[in-house]
Amino acid sequence: MKSFTTQIFSHFGYEEIPAWANMLFASINVIIILILAALARSIITRLLRSAHARLVTRAPGLEERKRIDTLYRIFGYIVSVVIGVITVMLVLSELGISIAPLLATAGVAGIAISFGAQSLVKDYFVGFVMLLENQIRQGDYIEAAGKSGTVEEITLRYVRLRDGEGTVHFIPNSAITTVSNHSREFAYAVVEVGVGYSTNLGLAYDVIRHVGQQLRQNPEFKDKVLDDIEIQGVNQLTDSSVNLRLRIKTDAASKWSVRRQLLAMLKQSFDANGIEIPLPQQVVYYHQAENHA
Repeated sequence: MKSFTTQIFSHFGYEEIPAWANMLFASINVIIILILAALARSIITRLLRSAHARLVTRAPGLEERKRIDTLYRIFGYIVSVVIGVITVMLVLSELGISIAPLLATAGVAGIAISFGAQSLVKDYFVGFVMLLENQIRQGDYIEAAGKSGTVEEITLRYVRLRDGEGTVHFIPNSAITTVSNHSREFAYAVVEVGVGYSTNLGLAYDVIRHVGQQLRQNPEFKDKVLDDIEIQGVNQLTDSSVNLRLRIKTDAASKWSVRRQLLAMLKQSFDANGIEIPLPQQVVYYHQAENHA
């Protein structure tokens, strides 16, 4: 190609290709590289979007769809980075900047930087492992690094949570040692309720079971409650009450709303059946000293 170009310019009396022509050809090549890079990114993005839509349609449930959404975002990010790096290298090559010294310098600099950026490298490594093992997905409610909330974004460097008060927490992946995920398949709404010592426990159990049946028949909650209420029995004898522990199986996203509704219905049913929910009590004995006068 270059010899052909040289022959063309030799017809016009140029022994060598002029500098302005080299710059023109380099500029054209750079424009072609950028166009091809944008085209490649567009095609790959469309393929990813198509695959994402197809997989979401075939996904058996909400949990699998959440995982697909998370992986779709991560793969899109990786594709953008890879195409960007390759494009920059090709453009530098066309501009006459040798890539080999840059790569060698980058290797040496990378070793030096790695000692000062170990936590950043660890962020990416831990983030990759979490995604590979499917520990966290977008939309999950989790506890990690002392914070809890709904996962709004997952990257290879951090996890973004929004808690119940709306506060957003950015947690570096390297700071996550243990993840407590409250959004996997199912959960239990656990309740501990106190009754008075004079309460007939058989009656209390019957009322609790009836409340559980009512909750399952409630149109708003019948799809959220997955099983009958489970009475685990007396959990503690306190100074003023007999504490009963019970739980009910729910879908993972509805644990807190089911728990709140269950507590409200228990309060109403206990009141209707004369079952006392006692307040803390204290018995005081007065001792009158004898008068020996």
